[in-house]
Amino acid sequence: MEALKGKKVLVTGGANGIGREIVNFFCRAEAIVAFCDIDKKAGEKLEQELSIHNCRFIHANVSQKSDVINLMEGLFSLWNDIDIIINNVGIGLFAPIEDIDIEDFERVININLRTAFITSKMLAEQRSKNNNALYGRIINIASTRYLMSEPNSEAYAASKGGLVSLTHALAASLAKYKITINCISPGWIENGDYSKLSQTDHLQHFSGRVGLPADIARYCIFLCQPENDFINGQNIVIDGGMTKKMIYTE
Repeated sequence: MEALKGKKVLVTGGANGIGREIVNFFCRAEAIVAFCDIDKKAGEKLEQELSIHNCRFIHANVSQKSDVINLMEGLFSLWNDIDIIINNVGIGLFAPIEDIDIEDFERVININLRTAFITSKMLAEQRSKNNNALYGRIINIASTRYLMSEPNSEAYAASKGGLVSLTHALAASLAKYKITINCISPGWIENGDYSKLSQTDHLQHFSGRVGLPADIARYCIFLCQPENDFINGQNIVIDGGMTKKMIYTE
């Protein structure tokens, strides 16, 4: 991971779950890391835990576009450029469509999808002012729900499907700035007590286990290696094989 030493990294939604592990991995790679989250207590706690690294927490509510804009402008003022953006932030909303307000749907789209658009757009604008950079990475964290659904998941599915499509569109538009853009679609990643999972939970996966946040963080590190620039515009499914499993009911 020495190739990432000194790279300037932004992780959105970095205080908990997958985002927290991504922050940890990039810190261990000796990158310069900033992460944002609405959870101020968890964010400050993680920043303290990683105090030996060059890591900072920025409190932000990305449902407000002004917070996203201020976040990016602040980092450009501090760093001038951003090498890596991990658009991880996301919320779920699972309720009958009859009960979901339009405003609720818009909030999910704004957090999960619009944030990624704003961070990417602002990085492109910054690069247009100083197009000497030879390296850049954007990774969008989507979900296997972009292609498979259960009832009452419209807002989440729409936001994650949008991220997959946004990814290949950005890859085309930002190629001139030497930025590769890829998407990771995790399956079941357990962010809680892994020991409480049942054997049935694990064995329904071809890999024989439920996923861990580290499974996603490792692939982020892989995609950010400078030599892996031929992977571009792709959506990588990391789900232990679940989306390839044929299921019949008896």
